[in-house]
Amino acid sequence: MSWHPQYRSSKFRHVYGKAASKDKCYDCVPITRNVHDNHFCAVNPHFIAVVTECAGGGAFLVIPIHQTGKLDPHYPKICGHKGNVLDIKWNPFNDFVIASCSEDATVKIWDIPKHLLTRNITSPKKELLGHVRRVGLIEWHPTANNILFSSGYDYKIMIWNLDTKEAVISNPVKVLDAHKDVVLSMSFNTDGSLLATACRDRKIRLIDPRGGTVLQEASYKSHRVNKVLFLGNVNKLFSTGTSRWNNRQIALWDQNDLSVPLLEEDLDGSSGLLFPFYDSDTHMLYVVGKGDGNIRYYEISPEKPYLNYLMEYRSHLPQKGIGMMPKRGLEVSACEIFRFYKLIPTKSLIEPISMIVPRRSESYQEDIYPLTTGTQPSLTAQEWLNGVNKGPLLVSLRPGSGTVNSLPQFLEPEPVMKTTDLSQHQGGRMPLEDMQKPSETEDSRKQLKVEEKLLKNEQMCLSNGFDIFECPPPKTENELLQMFYRQQEEIRRLRELVNQRDVQIKQLELELRNLCMDTGSY
Repeated sequence: MSWHPQYRSSKFRHVYGKAASKDKCYDCVPITRNVHDNHFCAVNPHFIAVVTECAGGGAFLVIPIHQTGKLDPHYPKICGHKGNVLDIKWNPFNDFVIASCSEDATVKIWDIPKHLLTRNITSPKKELLGHVRRVGLIEWHPTANNILFSSGYDYKIMIWNLDTKEAVISNPVKVLDAHKDVVLSMSFNTDGSLLATACRDRKIRLIDPRGGTVLQEASYKSHRVNKVLFLGNVNKLFSTGTSRWNNRQIALWDQNDLSVPLLEEDLDGSSGLLFPFYDSDTHMLYVVGKGDGNIRYYEISPEKPYLNYLMEYRSHLPQKGIGMMPKRGLEVSACEIFRFYKLIPTKSLIEPISMIVPRRSESYQEDIYPLTTGTQPSLTAQEWLNGVNKGPLLVSLRPGSGTVNSLPQFLEPEPVMKTTDLSQHQGGRMPLEDMQKPSETEDSRKQLKVEEKLLKNEQMCLSNGFDIFECPPPKTENELLQMFYRQQEEIRRLRELVNQRDVQIKQLELELRNLCMDTGSY
């Protein structure tokens, strides 16, 4: 008989949520009272954007991320819409560009100045005119630059190419007309080749966005879906909704078979929506309740039971909306693996909540910070429209491992083309963890040489973790104990060094493979 342990081994079992102190919150923010089911908040490492309450038309605020405390009541707004703003999203490849959509049936793209806002911004960089009714959802493509998806109450999803000089774009490159009701949610897989949607007709659809064809459709009667989410590269979809008895419910689906969910679970009897967030680096899933203060979090595994409940963050202050900080904006020195920005309209407050892995060591924790999505697109808009698929370009979160730049003028398309997916040359896809930029591999090579020199110098004078010239062998029990602890620390440090070497070897192997492929293709 095989023995099954009572507890599943996981480095994230003890993750806890920590709310920021009052001086680290954003106070006196006039948060919108709109009842639309959206996040109303978008965050990047430079700014926090939040939809605001205003008279006549629609507006949102863009606040520098470090400008905490009380907000000036006359703080400038972005106010070019004629109707309420329903959704805002930062460009994943440029931290100074944001898109917004509104009840006035338009989508607008805004340039945000690097210095502090001094006056209201009323004229957008681009205006997208195509929907005939209000636009409720927008999503940027995860790997292709300047591709934006918008969904309106005309039941259409429109794909826009922003790589043009025109200030007003009235012709989308593609219109997806597969829905018979309002689209409530959109989500991309890792390389953006598939789009999952949740519709008010209670169906989940898996769509090829360039072909416009519906590949899979789920019409499971006992789960009324509200939000749907791709779970990275594990070929699964996660959805939140309600059961037949109006209980809040979550469900997990096999991407290749949407007839019956793999897992279905009732959570509670509250009426608020559930917003799902997935972190593909840690395989953690967060479920945030609208109208309550709860954040449940789970760990996804490829085998049954698939969804492993970890814990729940609770607060007596209900959230109306929520923003999420990209991984590159987290505080790695505090072992922070996720950060939410919670909108509390009753107190006109935005409260950051950090999800933290409790670790004693203050050094960089390689195991909880694998390579993550960077700020450089792996495709141009035209390449994606022509049918090319590539996974995101990855960067390390290790401090000093190479700057993560988000400004478009520093992009270099030639190296990007060289280090992208090998799927065109080989049969299978390259795993995301094996992709890296050339500049980072060069940095890692230099770092490797430096560390080897240091190690040689240390080996000359170290024996069993202590200096034999300075430290004589221990004579008393107390000295022996001290030496033991020093040796333990030395072993831990050497293990860290070995782990770093493994990552660097992987990077160098990848660079070698890419160079071989490039020379072979010519």
